[in-house]
Amino acid sequence: MVSHGDKDGRGDENSRNIAYIRQMLAELRQVALSEGADMLCYLIEMAYVEAGDVQAGRRPRSVFHSK
Repeated sequence: MVSHGDKDGRGDENSRNIAYIRQMLAELRQVALSEGADMLCYLIEMAYVEAGDVQAGRRPRSVFHSK
């Protein structure tokens, strides 16, 4: 597993933030589903999957910034 820590010691806070984002995306997906917004539901699901990959260390946090 890839470490989420960084130079300023915010690794735990960053991990909590990603977990929070993922939780909110799950809730938003349910709202979109109840509204029948299929495309929006799909896009939120993709963001949810991406957040899970970042959380697990399978993807970098940013494709624009290197460590």
